[in-house]
Amino acid sequence: MQFHHHGYVSGDPRVKPAAGVGLDRPAELPDEVDVLIVGSGPAGMIAAAQLAQFPNVVTRMVERRPGRLAIGQADGIQARSVETFQAFGFAERIIAEAYRITEMCFWKPDPADPSKIVRTARPADDPTGISEFPHLIVNQARVLDYFAEVAANGPTRSVPDYGYEFVGLEIADESEGAEYPVAVTLAYTSGEREGQQRVVRAKYVLGADGAHSRVRAAIGCTMKGDKANHAWGVMDALAVTDFPDIRTKCSIQSEAGNILLIPREGGHLFRMYVDLGEVAPDDAGRVRQTTLDQVIAKANAILHPYTLDVKNVAWHSVYEVGHRLTDRFDDVPTDAAGTRTPRVFIAGDACHTHSAKAGQGMNVSMQDGWNLAWKLGHVLEGRSPESLLATYSAERQVVAQNLIDFDKQWSTMMAKKPEEFASPSELEDFYVQTHEFPAGFMTQYTPSLIVGEAAHQDLATGFPVGKRFKSAPVTRVCDGNPVHLGHHATADGRWRIYVFADAAPVGGGSAAAELADWLASSPESPLAATPEGLDRDAWFDVKLVTQQPHTEVDLGSVPSVFLPHVGPFGLVDYEKVYAADPADDIFEVRGIDRAGAIVVVRPDQYVSHVLPLTATAELAAFFAPILRSGERQPATA
Repeated sequence: MQFHHHGYVSGDPRVKPAAGVGLDRPAELPDEVDVLIVGSGPAGMIAAAQLAQFPNVVTRMVERRPGRLAIGQADGIQARSVETFQAFGFAERIIAEAYRITEMCFWKPDPADPSKIVRTARPADDPTGISEFPHLIVNQARVLDYFAEVAANGPTRSVPDYGYEFVGLEIADESEGAEYPVAVTLAYTSGEREGQQRVVRAKYVLGADGAHSRVRAAIGCTMKGDKANHAWGVMDALAVTDFPDIRTKCSIQSEAGNILLIPREGGHLFRMYVDLGEVAPDDAGRVRQTTLDQVIAKANAILHPYTLDVKNVAWHSVYEVGHRLTDRFDDVPTDAAGTRTPRVFIAGDACHTHSAKAGQGMNVSMQDGWNLAWKLGHVLEGRSPESLLATYSAERQVVAQNLIDFDKQWSTMMAKKPEEFASPSELEDFYVQTHEFPAGFMTQYTPSLIVGEAAHQDLATGFPVGKRFKSAPVTRVCDGNPVHLGHHATADGRWRIYVFADAAPVGGGSAAAELADWLASSPESPLAATPEGLDRDAWFDVKLVTQQPHTEVDLGSVPSVFLPHVGPFGLVDYEKVYAADPADDIFEVRGIDRAGAIVVVRPDQYVSHVLPLTATAELAAFFAPILRSGERQPATA
């Protein structure tokens, strides 16, 4: 964490100085906003937290509830999400209060007495060490609290506007040239004005209002898919039991049905998904009338010979597994894609619904919100052309389809009877073999405006183009501290340019030094687009990683582009120069060519390009259509 560069900070350094629209933020929802977010769930809240880092963007988030969410349905936090929390600054705190999944136990009928269950396998949750961060369980409400804190502590001092319900919207024709083309009708849900309506005009709208999204309906998107005709009862419970693995994630298969057991944070609470069996096609929702007592009785039948004495239930529900997806995530019809600017977007459950078994809903929804929010920030601040916004639907719709396909497999297997499996270990084998997908690491964006071709992938095989930037240990040169390279990449809206140096000492004559000179002085450099008056690294965070150990790197010879002057006092930022750790060499671990490489990373942590150190023209060509509609600014040293 870096602070004091604007002067001494005696309070909480996580509270950033108010700036821009945050200096005089009105308490009342204004009539005109840049971005209106409808719904304060995971997708909406992370979008608000990201947009709060853009001081001049007026973002407001409306929520029909009168206040914060007290208890949420989602609770599974995959490792990719914890990486995201690190970028937003609260990974360590949420890890401390969460339940950590380290392994999963599989229980099946005892061959000697099939009426009883026995433990048959206990695989590790992350057998390949895909992330340095853990798989967690913590209530959705706490996740929203942390994102709300980030938004409130951001330069714009963003807080939710509670007590507003979305009614409808109208989008003005582009030919009218309206500055705020989306007219949104809202209704007050509480207080003296309950039931009354008002109109708020916005440049862009994000519908993050759940599976029954009214925003989705307003832009003509429909959910398509089907139900699996299988019902489950779910409860968050406190109980006394003799089941030995009550504090371990478990898949339990018995002759009476199946249970997915998820221990919860706090050491006592747990969640059970209890198999209620097949649902007749003409059931018409009657299965949802199953009582809590019936769910508990079914759980006890499945757990035999163990018993479950439920003392308290914090929340419960009955649902049928369904898999549904929209064909687009914005207001531009598929056959009109590319012909006009999208103005209204949807994210999270408004776009995709599925079972809760793989813990994907909240995790994928957050990546939806982050993907869109930084793009909105860049367009509204004038960093990028509006064409950037079309990449949101193009990227995230594919991810959602992959999620639906995976969840159909997983939820079908979870509902099978033991005798229906091809082999006794089929379920646990599938769990181990596919762990990277639910963990959030199989997303790979294809070439687009912001993802380059993988022509030079061999230069950095451990950073696949289109996939998330997988951090690795390095040593910070200025102080010798061992750190994770990716952990310094905060959710501040900046692109990252990682320069992995060639073998020559960094300084005159090295390829890294020649690249640094080009970055700092060429009018074709992406850094040249940074407006005058801003810190040199305000739009691009350029970092250097040397092959030599930190004791052999002379900061005095390091090019100035890696040691930029920041803040009103022009202080030097020394935390952009790193060295390979001889005991855990990042060049070896991530397959980086010893001739060096450039790795370009988007603001949402996905690798956009891998290039040779000498490929300045290719680097310039990649960024030219992304930055300020291709308009270049004069370069300064």
